[in-house]
Amino acid sequence: MSTFINDNFLLENKFAEELYHNYSKNQPIIDYHNHLNPQFIAEDKIFNNITDVWIKGDHYKWRAMRTLGINEQFVTGNGSDKDKFLNWAKTVPYTMRNPLYHWTHLELARYFDITDLLNEKSAERIYDETSAKVNSAEYSTRNLLRKVNAELVCTTEDPIDSLDFHEQLAKSDFKTTVSTAFRPDKAILIANDGYNDYLDILGQKASVAINTYADLCAALRNRIEYFNANGCQLCDHGLDQIYFENYTESEVNAIFKKKRENQAISNEEALKFQSAILVFLCETYHEFGWVQQFHLGALRNNNARMHRILGPDTGWDSIGDYPQAQKLSAFLNALDSKDKLTKTIIYNLNPADNEVMATMIGNFNDGSVRGKVQFGSGWWFLDQKDGMTKQLNALSNMSLISCFVGMLTDSRSFLSFPRHEYFRRILCNLLGDEIKRGELPASEMEWIGKMVSDISYGNAKEYFKFPVK
Repeated sequence: MSTFINDNFLLENKFAEELYHNYSKNQPIIDYHNHLNPQFIAEDKIFNNITDVWIKGDHYKWRAMRTLGINEQFVTGNGSDKDKFLNWAKTVPYTMRNPLYHWTHLELARYFDITDLLNEKSAERIYDETSAKVNSAEYSTRNLLRKVNAELVCTTEDPIDSLDFHEQLAKSDFKTTVSTAFRPDKAILIANDGYNDYLDILGQKASVAINTYADLCAALRNRIEYFNANGCQLCDHGLDQIYFENYTESEVNAIFKKKRENQAISNEEALKFQSAILVFLCETYHEFGWVQQFHLGALRNNNARMHRILGPDTGWDSIGDYPQAQKLSAFLNALDSKDKLTKTIIYNLNPADNEVMATMIGNFNDGSVRGKVQFGSGWWFLDQKDGMTKQLNALSNMSLISCFVGMLTDSRSFLSFPRHEYFRRILCNLLGDEIKRGELPASEMEWIGKMVSDISYGNAKEYFKFPVK
């Protein structure tokens, strides 16, 4: 009997197999958005055990374990690393039809050559085998990236970051290019707790005393220049929706002054300010030729009690149902009207917005750049078989899938890169199925194969134009 993860996993016919094995499988990986720790790469960290690299920081797994009734002690608490792994192994059989089931077994196969199913019976043996490997030089962070043929990884940093580890990596002989993305959300979200404290730190980093709105813009521009000098070529924003309210310069100045004086500001004032600073930032990105990314639609920190105990990014977020179309259209149009709309990728978390995003990009693809405005890959709760298929179908129906820049991990885990393989298999099977049904011509296999190759790697390489070592 063949193993679960085999050569033709998810490939349902000979056309899908040919597309994957001949055109997609061996393409390098360009992971243009993730949350990996650059210090770990710079120092070539070796992890203590499999839990250290595989379960810590993974809120996908944490949510599943909590749903099964696993005590928080063995999720993020003070349970031993081995006990946390054993509880994860106990959870895995219950994750069938959740992408975690596929990801878990792909990662065990690709990094550790383990094709056995993970469950309570196999847990002890797999923990010992994987931990012994992980705690060795062969499985250092750099070697983990080499194993998956990662040509480029792009981490995500706040404007106050020193980028010391990126500088260190740029001077190293590590062949994988490690770049960064500028993430200034903390400077935008004026209503957040600690906003003024954050601006004080930002001002120190930029050597600008931030007393006025103009000072804030100067400080952010200073940090954009710094990031640009250190190889940064893109930014990222994680917002519930695009902000675009009418505002005047005097209004924005007054709102900012109120905030710096620790006075309360209204929701309407916050939206006006956020609209202004977002436009300023995006016009500056255009000046520097960066790619801008917008991750839209997350409803964050829903469980106030657990957020208070564990903090953000610990598994208490969900899909939001924010209106997206009108403000996004007005925002992109405002930038385009000034010819200051840079290359843009838009990701949605609500699948109900798939067709909205897939049609929106066509409004601002002006022929100046191939695929200038992109409908980004299935993200977060949508980076699974059904979500990716729906995204691919919406993009195909409303735009040109042939211009798509493809997959990314958006992950904190050094073992998450088989998600690229997962995407590639789904893509090839989708096209292979249509060839089988006669909806695409089998005589054009070479052309379809080229398209698969481009979506897997080539389009991203051309779009981002990162210098490769």
